[in-house]
Amino acid sequence: MQLSKKDVLERAKIASKNTLMETLNIEMIDFGEDFLVARMPVNSKVHQPDGVLHGGATAALAESVGSFAAQIFINTDVFFVRGLEITANHLKSVKAGFVYAKATFLHKGRTTQLLDIRVTDNDDNLISLCKLSTIALPKK
Repeated sequence: MQLSKKDVLERAKIASKNTLMETLNIEMIDFGEDFLVARMPVNSKVHQPDGVLHGGATAALAESVGSFAAQIFINTDVFFVRGLEITANHLKSVKAGFVYAKATFLHKGRTTQLLDIRVTDNDDNLISLCKLSTIALPKK
């Protein structure tokens, strides 16, 4: 089944209600055949005490977009997705604006998936480079 960009973004909006994604104001903003993009505002809600973006908030953004991307590409009537491992290399700090996370697949298997997630700022500077592995498990 081929999903439209509008359908995917609406599905993500509904799925985000009453979750960490809603708390951090993470929203999915773009979708294509092999990628999904989310954004998150950088403000005091996601700052470290010294006023820059917290690495944990960056990891939450990356895992949110990566996990949702994996869910889009599997049959969620039969399977559910769980994260196995996430790594994040933080390269640059951000104080304000938005950060954008673009998830693309390195491996799209039936059971396991590996995603590359590049987090950038408003000027397209690379802020963090993340990798997320997920697993599709059968629903009982």
